[in-house]
Amino acid sequence: MDSISADEARNLALAAQGFGRARPSAVTGENLLATLRTMAVVQLDSVNVVLRSHYLPFFARLGAYDRAALDSILNDRSLAFEQWGHQASVMPLEHFPLLRHRWEQHVHWNRALEHLDAEHPGLVDNVLDQVRGRGSLTISEIEGRGERQGPWWGYGPGKIALEAHFRRGALAVSRAANFSRVYQLAARVFDPALLSRPVMEAPEAHREMLRIAARAHGIGTARDLADYFRLKLTEARPRLAELVDDGTLETVAVEGWTEPAYVPSGPSAPPPVHARALLSPFDPVVWDRARTERLFGFRYRIEVYTPQAKRVHGYYVMPFLLGNQLVGRVDLKANRQARVLEVFGSYAEEGHVPESFAPDLAAELKHLSTWLGLDSVRVRDRGDLAPALARGDPVISAKRASGGAGYTAAGFFCSIIASSSSLSRSRTVS
Repeated sequence: MDSISADEARNLALAAQGFGRARPSAVTGENLLATLRTMAVVQLDSVNVVLRSHYLPFFARLGAYDRAALDSILNDRSLAFEQWGHQASVMPLEHFPLLRHRWEQHVHWNRALEHLDAEHPGLVDNVLDQVRGRGSLTISEIEGRGERQGPWWGYGPGKIALEAHFRRGALAVSRAANFSRVYQLAARVFDPALLSRPVMEAPEAHREMLRIAARAHGIGTARDLADYFRLKLTEARPRLAELVDDGTLETVAVEGWTEPAYVPSGPSAPPPVHARALLSPFDPVVWDRARTERLFGFRYRIEVYTPQAKRVHGYYVMPFLLGNQLVGRVDLKANRQARVLEVFGSYAEEGHVPESFAPDLAAELKHLSTWLGLDSVRVRDRGDLAPALARGDPVISAKRASGGAGYTAAGFFCSIIASSSSLSRSRTVS
């Protein structure tokens, strides 16, 4: 078994995810589709603090692009489809055959339909008949859908029926402008030739999923690769052994890792990666928190569902990737009413000097702000990076603001905001 350094492992992982290459001067539909295929799985999430999460991985790799163009690709059922891959996900259409065995063996949703049919006789068939007869429908357009059972995922009976039909493959979904699911019969949106193919047996599908996961992750333990498409480790291990035996994958030892890693066979020493990006909490580079810590020494927990008093870094925290390291993190919100990208907290990772990367972070924040259609970036003084952001960019003329506790950034579109004991009492210093 060959050995590689932790630095080489990071280069492999980031290069496989499309980092380390120059962003195009103008992003085309071909760039977007190629990036989708590089990642293989794009996780969806409803939180819209900065932007819907699925848009952000494309921005991280490509820079500014037309979100309408991405919507068009992700909703085009000749190019992509939504299903449960790594959680709720959009995937390239070529992965469609890999998931079909799951739909016919979806024990949880089969049982859900049984319970639903017992409690609401006729509803399961009626919901499907409504979509069949009336065409594309959202949950709000379903007659007799019933009431929600609670907040968040407290689905009502009609929604449970729609989701069960979707997860069992009878329905397909696209996204409305407000991100709600639009349900349609799968037979009406997918190529009949695709649906008529024999269903792939689970072992064959799992083997291909793991091959794709290894290509997309670049390097990973058995648990890492299994997690990419949410396979059970017991399902993954024998298939990984087969992929090693047939020469598709190789095993390597990574400096500091306690388990062997798998890499695609072939050249295993990519050039150093020089990336600069803000990463969504659901980006494939960081969605597996244990792998993120092992790869980057970066302990990451999303705190969206953590009570405010218990949050360490903030509500919606995005890691900052520079070179092949995660050097800091920022708690962001797109304040659309004020047309400002709010940076509620900014933090350097241990071992990384804020002044050494503050100019790159300031530039990336401005790039993100402009792409979001905002006018400025506003950085509060929580964390150790706010002063460095003011001092660290060559176009910033930073000075201590007279009579205030903050900083001013003249000539740059970033204003440092003083924060006293309450953010609500913060004021802009100019």
